[in-house]
Amino acid sequence: MILGGFYKMSNLLKCSGTSWRILRRKMSAASSSLTLREQQDGIRRIVLNNPEKRNALSLLMLESLRENLLTDSHSDDLRVIIISARGPVFSAGHDLKELTTAQGRDYHSRVFQTCSEVMTLIQDIPVPVIAMVNGVATAAGCQLVASCDIAIVTDKSTFSTPGVNVGLFCSTPGVALGRAVPRKVAMEMLLTGRPISARDALLHGLVSKVVPEEQLEQETLAMAHRVCESSRPVVALGKAVFHRQMTLGRDAAYASAAAAMLENLTLRDGQEGIRAFLEKRKPVWSNTDAVD
Repeated sequence: MILGGFYKMSNLLKCSGTSWRILRRKMSAASSSLTLREQQDGIRRIVLNNPEKRNALSLLMLESLRENLLTDSHSDDLRVIIISARGPVFSAGHDLKELTTAQGRDYHSRVFQTCSEVMTLIQDIPVPVIAMVNGVATAAGCQLVASCDIAIVTDKSTFSTPGVNVGLFCSTPGVALGRAVPRKVAMEMLLTGRPISARDALLHGLVSKVVPEEQLEQETLAMAHRVCESSRPVVALGKAVFHRQMTLGRDAAYASAAAAMLENLTLRDGQEGIRAFLEKRKPVWSNTDAVD
């Protein structure tokens, strides 16, 4: 669901907490939607909106999240996405009621396939995705945080993969977790199910920044606005290259990255940035894929 614009995002950082309370009321008015979407000045906010069920990643929730990520994801008007959640739980992971034998293997397959699609989509779309977390992120909820390009969290947030404790090992969350933190840290989380604090998550590289709760929105929006200051095609190229080279061996990674830098130099914005630096002025981005 797309909510009508109610203020200019460029003024967000200057607004008082009242503006954000208005936003929450507007989003709460559509509580029947599993996810909410608002976009202004290049920043899209997607909010998990099922706090009564701890924002569980049910099949319907995953499908809604996928739709909100995909919609106009290649539009020049979209520059960055922020994923957050209502309530004290960012996401408790899969809805276990959907994973009983009564639902059947085909349904289970749809759940895990859709979840994998959402997680890979986050890394494949051309704009950065920021997780804004204030609370608990467990199992597939932790996987969602690990899949995002940047994660800004409050000091009250915790992260865990406790599936082993209910007899369902967090195998798919382990894919994202194992690529975000050192192997032994991931294995300890997966094998014990014990939560780690926000500070430990920062220490191990699961999150980007830990802030007080009252500063979470301000810090996240500051990060989003900083992304918007750069050239969209340059950011898109850089994100794609980074994720691609991470799957390669060292020599192949360097070859891939070098080819990308050559491609970057052909972009109009690549040359504009260099000229602006040499001329000691701010660059004027075209934000198009045009080449010089």
